[in-house]
Amino acid sequence: MTISDLDRLHSQLSRLEDQFPGYTTEIVEGNIVMSPVRPYHLETIVALWTGLRAQLAEEWALIGDVSVPISEEFEFCPDLAVIPAVEKDKNLTQYAPSLVELAVEVVSPTSVRNDYVVKDEQYAKAGIPVYVIFDPYQAQCVTMWNPGPDGYRGRDTFPYGETVSVKTPLGELSFDTAELPVDPGERKD
Repeated sequence: MTISDLDRLHSQLSRLEDQFPGYTTEIVEGNIVMSPVRPYHLETIVALWTGLRAQLAEEWALIGDVSVPISEEFEFCPDLAVIPAVEKDKNLTQYAPSLVELAVEVVSPTSVRNDYVVKDEQYAKAGIPVYVIFDPYQAQCVTMWNPGPDGYRGRDTFPYGETVSVKTPLGELSFDTAELPVDPGERKD
């Protein structure tokens, strides 16, 4: 696939998102995947954004739901990602994975495999140092670090209700999970 082909595909993804409000659109394993967004998803993102923003030095910035092309077959839009502020200020539609120091995903019912399996492997292959998953259906937070060719080599799982601290290249970051929403039909798998 050429750069022109990738630009064309990215343009098509943008149009899909415009035509289907309330859905996020990504390329996963070469397929276009659209996932509906639920209220707890946004509520979790806003809480994490607020808590994380206060901990970042001014040279770092948050982006959300902005394209991070990993390869021809994978283009993700992390719910939150930390990149250099000078890059964010360019206000682009996509950013290289090499700029991402931390990727955060909030699980939705249709994204379980993608968040836990596919993105674990792909974010690690792309060299993103830390990946954190917040799951309102299992009421848990999963932190991953030490990226390798097959996924992250380090992983811890924490139940919601406590403060989770994560060591990142930016320093230690903390997430208060006590007030994060938990789906009333909480999954038990």
